[in-house]
Amino acid sequence: MQVKITDGTSYIESLRNRGLKIFLFGNEIDEPVDHPVIRPSINAIAKTYDLAIEKPELASVISPFTGERVSRFLHVCTSTQDLVLQNKMQRKLGQLTGTCFQRCVGMDAFNALYSVTFEMDEKLGTSYHQKLKIFLTQMHQYNLVLGGAMTDVKGDRSLFPHQQPDPDMYLHITKRSEKGVFLSGAKAHQTGCINSHYLMVMPTTRLSEKDKNYAVVGSIPVTSKGVTYIYGRQSCDTRSMEDGNIDVGNATYGGQEAMILFDNVFIPNENIYMDGEYEFAAMLVERFTTFHRRSYVCKSGVGDVLIGAAAAVSEMNGVPKASHIKDKLVQMSHLNETVYATGIASSYQGYQTKAGNYQCDDMLANVCKHHVTKMPYEIAQIAQDLAGGFVSTLPSEQDLNHPEIGKLLKKYLRGNADFTTEERIRILRLIENMTMGRNAVGYLTESIHGAGSPQAQRIQIGRMMQLEYKKRLAKVLAGIEVDDSEVLVNELGDYFERVFKTS
Repeated sequence: MQVKITDGTSYIESLRNRGLKIFLFGNEIDEPVDHPVIRPSINAIAKTYDLAIEKPELASVISPFTGERVSRFLHVCTSTQDLVLQNKMQRKLGQLTGTCFQRCVGMDAFNALYSVTFEMDEKLGTSYHQKLKIFLTQMHQYNLVLGGAMTDVKGDRSLFPHQQPDPDMYLHITKRSEKGVFLSGAKAHQTGCINSHYLMVMPTTRLSEKDKNYAVVGSIPVTSKGVTYIYGRQSCDTRSMEDGNIDVGNATYGGQEAMILFDNVFIPNENIYMDGEYEFAAMLVERFTTFHRRSYVCKSGVGDVLIGAAAAVSEMNGVPKASHIKDKLVQMSHLNETVYATGIASSYQGYQTKAGNYQCDDMLANVCKHHVTKMPYEIAQIAQDLAGGFVSTLPSEQDLNHPEIGKLLKKYLRGNADFTTEERIRILRLIENMTMGRNAVGYLTESIHGAGSPQAQRIQIGRMMQLEYKKRLAKVLAGIEVDDSEVLVNELGDYFERVFKTS
């Protein structure tokens, strides 16, 4: 029987003995909770529960469905303040874990789906919105983790889903029964999926009428029959299997990505929130990516850790007062705060949807994510610059502990006498971990491709930049006659009217 999760310890225990089919390094894993490669990612999610106890106003809410306190990661935002507190929670968790804490995709998925299902029901007379609220009530009752599953493997990207030689390149309905539908296909790069209790599967792109079988949204237990997880291999991941905890860099926390294979996986009717309504797929994708691109303020929390490591290693190298060192730390901070500023600005400029929940600002969300595709790389480059060559050539922890050469290494790897050799090595390993090791997956590579690769943001920014409206502003000030049609002004300036709350 499911027991309500109250803290990090009870969360970890909720993952035991579930019988998931998981492969890692070519072997099937019996118990992922105790596997040294997987456990750091579980610890990162556990921290989301502990933060809710340590800072309840930041990381938890009173559920509108149950009246009890639950994780903010399960909350449907009903104000701009809710959107802002999501961002502040995300930055804090980035600071505390130094990695991806894996709950943002699910949070952003149901927040987007909340308004989309309302508008689907309004137009089509369906009952998806009420079913979603029932599902969220169940999630709140037990304070569970919801993972989002959007990214299909896509096959030949020049073809629509229905045109693919192999239909499984996009998740799709294979058959139906009176009780529900069956799905086959695969989802790639799925953050925290093995550490979740439920998955929300969604289409990954706009769809045509011929793609109806791909227009499906539903929630499934991660333990569903026919689901196989293949854990993603990451740089330096096996260091967590070695004796000691220095070389791993981040001794406690890590991220998680896996591929999910679906082989006729059943979703009951009560857990389906889109079934063939292809015309709403683009709306869902755009609203989800707006939420999720804004959620990349989490990288500013991780950036805080890397800036701290760069400052610490500068002290350990004996050069904290050098002007060029100070200037590089300023540059790192400037880049990091720019990411945070655009993300939280998107939340502050959120607006109410027809469903009553709040959607964050789409333009600034895309600007935030586009910054994230570049700025963490520059921050990482400066961190490696300040660390010096040892960030990539250090001897191993086993060498450091060797009875013959260990003493010599501790002698020759010493920097500033105020710090031990081990302290210096630990900071260097942390920088390595975050810039080219295991957690670089979440801080760098995912910063490019998560929530859409850079061109996806540029396309959205291009759609929303409203050049005609801006040209009209310039022409008016230059004394050039323009069309004063009220319709024209409203069509071209609707985004700015919304942002500035003018009539």
